[in-house]
Formats: sequence, structure tokens, C-alpha cells
Amino acid sequence: MPVPFLSFAAQNERIRAAVQAATMRVFDAQQYILGEEVRQFEAEYAAFNQVPHCVGASSGLSALHLALIALGIRPGDEVLVPSNSYVATWLAVSYVGATLVPVEPDEATFNLDAQRLEAAITPRTRAILPVHFFGQACDMAAIMAVARRHNLLVIEDNAQAQGAASHGLPTGSFGEANATSFYPTKNLGALGDAGAITTASAELAEQLKVLRNYGSRQKYQNEVIGFNARLDELQAAILRVKLPHMPFWTQQRQQLAAWYDGYLADITWLQRPQQLSTSTHVYHLYVVRTPHRDALQRHLSTQGIGTVVHYPVPPHLQPAYQPLGFTAGQFPIAERLAATSLSLPLWPGMTEAQVAEVAEGIRRFIPAYPPGFAKITKRAKRPSCCAQSNLLPVCGC
Repeated sequence: MPVPFLSFAAQNERIRAAVQAATMRVFDAQQYILGEEVRQFEAEYAAFNQVPHCVGASSGLSALHLALIALGIRPGDEVLVPSNSYVATWLAVSYVGATLVPVEPDEATFNLDAQRLEAAITPRTRAILPVHFFGQACDMAAIMAVARRHNLLVIEDNAQAQGAASHGLPTGSFGEANATSFYPTKNLGALGDAGAITTASAELAEQLKVLRNYGSRQKYQNEVIGFNARLDELQAAILRVKLPHMPFWTQQRQQLAAWYDGYLADITWLQRPQQLSTSTHVYHLYVVRTPHRDALQRHLSTQGIGTVVHYPVPPHLQPAYQPLGFTAGQFPIAERLAATSLSLPLWPGMTEAQVAEVAEGIRRFIPAYPPGFAKITKRAKRPSCCAQSNLLPVCGC
């Protein structure tokens, strides 16, 4: 049976009536910019992230940009960024004129490596911008320890890990200001572009509210050069509907990942996601690795199975960053990840049968492999402790 890479059908059906009611609530309120829906969502998302303040923004990139401005990052400052990030992380640093310093990740988890971070620090370093890749929290205790030792600011990019935790604390609660995206495909997604900044600082939150609104606190009074980067009232209302469903949807994502782990366990040429013991994973994406990624993707497409490559070209090799003089081979881990990673279908409402179909599609690819690769055809037996499909496994398997 065909398995699309992503489907919103099950999520949308669950909240259809509530979204329609929220839409009409905004329509009837006749307050379409920075109204009650934005204020309520900011309070609710702050509570979800266990921080005092949340400031809505027009997108995740706008949220990162505003956070860097509010924290005083400027030309001449160096910002440590993942070498393997989506380009938006780099763009925000470029917008403020700061110097990008790419740092290679831990290849097993895709997330920033604290030891490599420390080695990249110079007297000009001002900030660290960790990204919680694919839904797994970075080791924030190690990153924050580096930041404290060197008096550096931390701005988390939490676009892919809403609801994840590191050492028991939510992602988006560690840094001085932390950005997230509510792009529709995110674990908490709007019906268009939307984002937010979370912070423990009341002063910083007030500054961000001014920056996002033309630099204005009072209409026609502009204190600073600001931006039109406001969270839309309609998107805020829809996000308010979705937010209470996050624990259930996260549990579904984790169950799907556990099924994948079981069905793919004996395929030795395929590397499954690896999880830190100190972090939780909310599986924004289920990303596997193989040196035969492109051939596997083409094969799965012929089976009606959708996949996506996140991300095929690392930022340092993008034409936009050619003027910085980065070269192929300069960041080999980022390049290997870009060449070998493949995101498999995963979304709330997906069934175990669909996971099994994806796994069988992968197995059907094995005979096409060159000599020297083992032909493993036996299905991995699911342990009895994971037999109940409606429960998350508690055995660690």
C-alpha cells in the first residue's frame, strides 16, 4: 500500500470542529492583529515551556533574528552554529551582520558536540546557537557549562523539538532567548508561517514585543527601528487549539519510532536514530542513514513510499554562502550527514501497518545491493513487552 511521507488527515479530523470555532471566534472579534488570541497563546506556550514569557513572531526565522537583535549580537561578534543546520539558523546570524563559526556535530545524534564548541571559542565569540535536531534535545547541561565558563549567550533553535527535554528540563527553556517555528509540518504547526521566542527575562520579552511591532509600544510612536514580525491572530487561535493535543501526538510519534526501531533492528546496513540517555526525543523526523541513500529513496518511491532528504546541501556549500570562502571537505561530518540521511514517513495517526509497509519496502531493496552486503530477510521479532500497540514500550527496546 502507498505510504505518504506526511499526512495531516488524522490530526485535522481530531480538531476540525475546534479549529472552525476558533476561526469564527477571531472573525467575530474583529481584532485581527495582536489581539486576545495572541496574548492567550503566548501565556499558554510559556507555561508549556516552563518559562515566564513567550513572544509570538511571524516565523521561526523572524524569532531567531529578533532574539539575536534583542541580545545585542552585532557585526564583529562570532556566533557558534551547527555546520549541519537548516540554512535558516545561519540566515538569522547573517541578518545581524555577525560572523558565522560553524561547529561540527556529534555524528551519532546530529546535535552540537560540547567539546568541539569549546575548541571553536575565540575572544570574539559572543553566543552559541544550538539546534535540537529532528526532535532530540541537545545535551544542554554540557552546552550551558561551556557557555558559563566563557560568559557566552545561548539562543536555542527549538523549531524541531517542541516538547522534548534535556536533563528533565524543556527545550526552549535554557537560553537567554530561544526561538521556535510553528511552520505547518512542525510538531506544533500552524496553518501557515508562525513562530515564537521564549525567555525568562521580562525586560527582554518587552524589548522583543517592541521589535516585532515596527519598534513601537504605542501606535505612531517608534522607539527603535523595528520590524513587522508579529504572530498572526488567526494562527495564534489555531495554535491554541492544537497545544493541548501535543502530549498525545508526541506519544504517537514516540510509538511510531519504537515500531520502526523494532522492524528495522536487524537491517545492518541501515543506521537508526540514536538517543542520548539524558535527552528525550519527540521525533519531529525519523531519520535513518545509509551510504546508498539516493538509490534507496528512488526504490522506495517506486513502492509508493514517500521520503525526504533533510538536508541535501549543508549551509557552507550553499551558493548564498560562497562569498565566505567555505570549501567542500571543510566540514566533513556535515557533508556525510547530508549525503547519507533519509527521513522516513512519520506523523500522528500513522499506523503500525504503515510502518511495517515502509520496513518491507526497505527490505525489498536489499537484493539490489552490490556483492558484499548481507541479504537479511528475516523480520525482527517484536518483543512481547512491546506487543501492545497502544502503549509506549517501557523496556528500553
